[in-house]
Amino acid sequence: MPQVGFGVFQVPDDEAERVVTVALEAGYRSIDTASAYGNEEGVGRALRDSAVPREELFVTTKLWNDEQGYDNALRACEASLSRLGLDYLDLYLIHWPMTARDTYLETWRALERLKRDGRVRSIGVSNFTVETLRRVIEEADVVPAVNQIELHPYLQQDGLRAFHRDHGIRTEAWAPLGQGQGLLDDPALDRIARDHGRTPAQIVLRWHLQIGNVVIPKSVTPSRIAENIDLSGFELSPDDLKTIGELDKGIRVGPDPATFGAA
Repeated sequence: MPQVGFGVFQVPDDEAERVVTVALEAGYRSIDTASAYGNEEGVGRALRDSAVPREELFVTTKLWNDEQGYDNALRACEASLSRLGLDYLDLYLIHWPMTARDTYLETWRALERLKRDGRVRSIGVSNFTVETLRRVIEEADVVPAVNQIELHPYLQQDGLRAFHRDHGIRTEAWAPLGQGQGLLDDPALDRIARDHGRTPAQIVLRWHLQIGNVVIPKSVTPSRIAENIDLSGFELSPDDLKTIGELDKGIRVGPDPATFGAA
């Protein structure tokens, strides 16, 4: 799984083909979409028309909340594969635990079957907490390969990342740049960016890489798409990492998994 991927959250289907094509041309090989995004068909067109061989691509999609349940999940995966025009997925995720419905274990067992059947190479979850992850680990057969969570310098999730490390789960960050909520205007990041001759976005993404996160930055602007994968040739110092580590405010830009879907 490439450590830097390309996300298409909130990209309309009729624009997804263009931006994914730009991303592939810029060097991305990991593409992250979801049933709920409504753009799997556009992503699929870009993948199909690309000169990049299928075996060099890493394609992730996610099962939405109303698709949970054993039989529903099996059908949802087939529908996503059809929309994407693929024979298999590299990674399939449960999008949210939806603890109030208590169907995520049943759904996980369907993902285990999809993995056994070869329709999915790896299975994981998104927005799971320590509690929901622990239940899956204790009661199911396969440990999630990935937990995709909101994670950026203002929400660093140290405890959850430590749990991931202890159980061999990869941490994947959605909203790795704080989703336009002021993070990239932080004076500390601006100062580090000027020291390295880079942009604040590149500094944040480099921070993710150096602490071991997988990232899926999203943009529809070609220059920023290219910028977000241009992360080699510099390294953050221990002092840089310490400064960024001190930015944690516990601030979310998205829903809290512990309460989302409870009503």
